[in-house]
Amino acid sequence: MFEDLIVNPYHFWLILGGLLLAAELIGAYGYLLWSGVSAIIIGAISWLIPMSWGWQWAGFSALTMVVAILWWYWLKSRAKSETRPINEPNRLLIGKKLTLAEPIVHGVGRIVIADGSWRIQCSQDLPAGAEIRIVAVESITLIVEPTNALTTPSV
Repeated sequence: MFEDLIVNPYHFWLILGGLLLAAELIGAYGYLLWSGVSAIIIGAISWLIPMSWGWQWAGFSALTMVVAILWWYWLKSRAKSETRPINEPNRLLIGKKLTLAEPIVHGVGRIVIADGSWRIQCSQDLPAGAEIRIVAVESITLIVEPTNALTTPSV
């Protein structure tokens, strides 16, 4: 068996890649995944282009490092582009446009969103039927502003 691995090194790389991928299932957070993929790629290359063990190990090391760095950059860019606030679902309301069913009096009112009633606060009084946009969330209060400049304060 070991003689076969010496004569056909791609068998070694395919077995190593399979073992690393199986170990990844236990939970290695991606590192063994890319090491396993690198081993399989080196196995395919050594099957197509015979090379010494030293070059195979060097290629495996370099490929693992390159793929790990690319994976890290991809995760980093994905984390930056992720704008959904996981632990603050109320922040998803920011930017939403709604129509008032009740007027805002003395800068305070209420609005129904889905199945909940929210306290709203605005810098000006607005009549029922005015269109508003949520600009911020402070605790359990939604800070709103009118969507158009033509809305006049009610007396």
